[in-house]
Formats: sequence, C-alpha cells, structure tokens
Amino acid sequence: MSETDKLQEKQKLPIGFMDSGLGGLSVLREAIKLMPKEDFIYYGDSLHAPYGVKPQVEIRDLTFAVVEKLLDMGIKGLAVACNTATSAAIHILREKYQKEIPVIGIEPALKPAVSVKENPRVLVMATPMTLREKKFHNLMQKFQDQAEIIPLPCPGLVEFVERGELSGEALEHFLKNLFAPYQERKVDAVVLGCTHYPLVRKTIQKVLGSGVAVFDGGAGTARETLHKLKEYSLVSDAVTPGTVQFYNSTEDQAMIRLSRYLLEHVN
Repeated sequence: MSETDKLQEKQKLPIGFMDSGLGGLSVLREAIKLMPKEDFIYYGDSLHAPYGVKPQVEIRDLTFAVVEKLLDMGIKGLAVACNTATSAAIHILREKYQKEIPVIGIEPALKPAVSVKENPRVLVMATPMTLREKKFHNLMQKFQDQAEIIPLPCPGLVEFVERGELSGEALEHFLKNLFAPYQERKVDAVVLGCTHYPLVRKTIQKVLGSGVAVFDGGAGTARETLHKLKEYSLVSDAVTPGTVQFYNSTEDQAMIRLSRYLLEHVN
C-alpha cells in the first residue's frame, strides 16, 4: 500500500475521546458541532471516577490504560477530554504518541473569563488534582495581573453528573454551600475547569445568578482538535454525517444509554 493510500485509510478512522467518566461528553458535543462528518469513539472510565481526588501516579496509569484501549480500536486522533487527566498525563502522552497521531488536551478557559471586565474576580471550579498541578499554576500566573483568580476545589460535584443528577434540590444545596463564601464579595465570572461541570451548567448558572458569566473549555478544545487534524492531514472527506461509538469501563449498558442521552439532550 502506498503512503497516499495509507493516509487515506487513516483519514477514515474515528477520533478517540477519553474522560474519567461522562464529563468529556460536554467536549465531544462541541466537536460534533464543528466536525459533523467525522466519526468518534467515546470511552468513559466511570468505574474509576472521579479521577480528581486520586494521586497523580494512579491518574496517569488509568489514563494510559484507557488510551491504549482506544489505540487498539483504531483512532486517528486522541482528545483527552478530562482536565484532571490532562494535568497529570498530557505531556507524557504527547511524548509517546504524537509522532503518529495528534494528542489534544484541555485546560480551564481562563483567557475569556479574565476579559469580561477590567480586573474581574474569577472563580475557577475544578477538581483538587487539577488545582494542585503545576500546569494550572502556570496558567493562573499568566493571567494573575489581569484578574483576581480564586481556585475553588469541588470534590463531590463529579459524582452528581456520574449519577445523572443534573438538577434538583440536592444539587442546588451542594452548589449553594460551595458558593456561600463568595456571596458577599460577588464574582464576575466562573470557569468550569472540569469537563463534567458543563453538564450541570444550567443549575450552576441558576445558583450563581444571571449576572455571573460562566465559561468552559469545550469549544476551544474542539477547535484545537480540528486544527491538529488539519496539521496531520487527517480530516475526513466523508459527505455523510459521522457516528459515535460509546464505551464505558463499567460495561453497564445503563451508562451507555446515559452517555447517549447526555450527548443528545443536555445543553
């Protein structure tokens, strides 16, 4: 097979998306909007969720295990649609795999958040692991002269999403307690620094109020995925809509059904 033929075959492969569970669906949704003719494989590691409270070494091992599964299935690009996995493992993943395929990570959407006004007060919601990592501290330092940036660890919020509990009194009570220290000195913007959080965005916005701008990195990650596919000459030339295959480490069909529902119905 010629190199041209090999490239054409590779272009037909799906793009692999991985997350610690269901959160990466918020990023996949943006990717499908941008690349509707591409095929995707989504693998959620709900059996081991949440990643954000685990040690870095364990997160790396779990991430690599999922990536190897995706590579065995055959993918032309890898999107690590998990802030925690990106923080813990993206540089090693790129060293190992990006000669063959593009490897895309995600980071909190601080850049648009700090631009909402002059010297805004910005709350960054994320897992404890993401907020501890050097990657986040480097990002925060980049914008610290433009805004007051407040890291807010949110242990327990991922579990609401993994249960499919995207609204209701329990979630609202959890969020009200989480935001309680910031009621007197109100924030101007909130960054959803975990891909699970956009799936409860409506409830977060309800608790915060309409005066607070809410940002996430899903659309930016989708754009970067397309940019990298073009760079590697791997954009599909398909003319029909693409497909999505769902996998979950729990091997529970209820999780697959929930994944499809969240992708198709939750905005």
